[in-house]
Amino acid sequence: MNKSTFHQLSYGVYVISTWDKGRATGCTANSAMQITSEPATVAISINHDNYTNQCIRESGRFAISILGEKSDPGIIGVFGFKSGRDHNKFDEVDMLEKSYMPVVADACAYIVCEVADKMETSTHTVFLGKVVDADILKTDDAMTYAYYHNVIKGKSPKNAPTYIAEENPAAEGARYVCGVCGYIYDGEASFDELPDTYTCPVCRQPKSVFTRK
Repeated sequence: MNKSTFHQLSYGVYVISTWDKGRATGCTANSAMQITSEPATVAISINHDNYTNQCIRESGRFAISILGEKSDPGIIGVFGFKSGRDHNKFDEVDMLEKSYMPVVADACAYIVCEVADKMETSTHTVFLGKVVDADILKTDDAMTYAYYHNVIKGKSPKNAPTYIAEENPAAEGARYVCGVCGYIYDGEASFDELPDTYTCPVCRQPKSVFTRK
């Protein structure tokens, strides 16, 4: 089976958020889709290992922040490569509260849902959500996974449905690769050596986590 075929499917980049006993938390996702328009219903896919999965089960609600091409790519790193079990992610990202749910302020749009049903797979839970609120936050083109991969040059977290272990940054001619999120620095900037103050634009980790390829 050629797993690269799945890259031909269309994906977005989202932050799925909810409450953890009064504390806002969430994770990145690239699988969210509209199921019906009337009543408005959407579905998301969340890995069993993501703390957000447990929190959605307990709260019965979730919000989808739709990231745009102009959104800070560091948001993806905060919500995709850190665990909500031991990290207050919204301490690093501006938050709005919409219909009593936390959403990312720098998103281009949001959707708030009540869990209507769920389906379990071997690795993920598909939550079916009844939409209770949705709105545009700013004018921006929604970020696609292709844009994230080709322009921002980030990789999928290991818990993401689109993660493919065979992805090999070295095969793409990378000079430096982030050991946390897989971001590729390919020498397009004016320096050949990473400066000591350099931080990954996706996961915000320091120069020390990069390896030269």
